Amino acid sequence: MTTASDRPESSVDPKLLEILVCPQTKGPLEFDSARQELISRSAKLAYPIRDGIPIMLPEEARRLD
Repeated sequence: MTTASDRPESSVDPKLLEILVCPQTKGPLEFDSARQELISRSAKLAYPIRDGIPIMLPEEARRLD
C-alpha cells in the first residue's frame, strides 16, 4: 500500500485523479507535473495544485489558449 509519503511531492495520488472532475464541465482532468496543475481540456482551464492540494475553483484556474 502506498501512502502520500511514498510518492514524490510533485505527483498526485492516482486514485484522487480518478475521482476528481472539472467543476465546470464534470469532465476528466489531466495532471501536468511540470506546472503542478490539473488540466481540463473541455473547459480550457488549468487548476493549480498548492502544497499538494488541488484548488478546484474556476476563479483560481489559469485559462488555456
